Amino acid sequence: MPSAELADARAALHAQWTLLRSWVTDVVDDDVADDPSVLDGWTVAELVAHLGRAMEALAVCVPLPDGTVPLTLGEYVGTYADRAADIAQTTRALAVEIADDPLGQVDARALAALERLDELGPDDLVVQARRGPVLLSTMAVSRVLELVVHADDLARSLPRGSDPVDPGALQLVADALLEIVVARGGWSLEVADPRTWVRLAAGRQPYDVDELAVALHPRYTSDAVPDLGRMLPIL
Repeated sequence: MPSAELADARAALHAQWTLLRSWVTDVVDDDVADDPSVLDGWTVAELVAHLGRAMEALAVCVPLPDGTVPLTLGEYVGTYADRAADIAQTTRALAVEIADDPLGQVDARALAALERLDELGPDDLVVQARRGPVLLSTMAVSRVLELVVHADDLARSLPRGSDPVDPGALQLVADALLEIVVARGGWSLEVADPRTWVRLAAGRQPYDVDELAVALHPRYTSDAVPDLGRMLPIL
């Protein structure tokens, strides 16, 4: 049966990729490729290469047998922290490998990912991803998350006026990250400032209770935003 969650994630992935790819064409050139980015230890070129690697993770997904228990989004992205050094090393190697035609190589990986998503859908089956079994919708949301977070990284690295983050994709990611927190703590919260919340949840902004109060609001006025310092960052 077609999945509304998968359809929403697919639409967000297409919108975010289209906007980000256009922005990279307009803003990223040879003069800035080797500049340091806001992501510690990563250059702009490495961030761009990582876009291709992130999309490739979807392209290589394969269906799993019925009855396979999938990881949740929180469980899946929770594996990122332990593999941060490996991810950085692999990304740097990829940046060197595709240096002669970085955008062409990234485009090829993105196209393969979007085609694979269409091949596997519209039913929300369980697929084998790099870090374990997940629902196809979960995998698609995780790719939107990657593109949104890294689009924001690139925008802060090269502040040229335009914004490469799609508002709909940003909202989808913000809501998905909040769902992870709510599932763990049981609070009733809503996103008030998607960009601030995503930066806090992704570790792109130092944790601060005042910033958290800007990012999230209690659903009911009688409640308060809890201190999430022990939970964040999620990634």
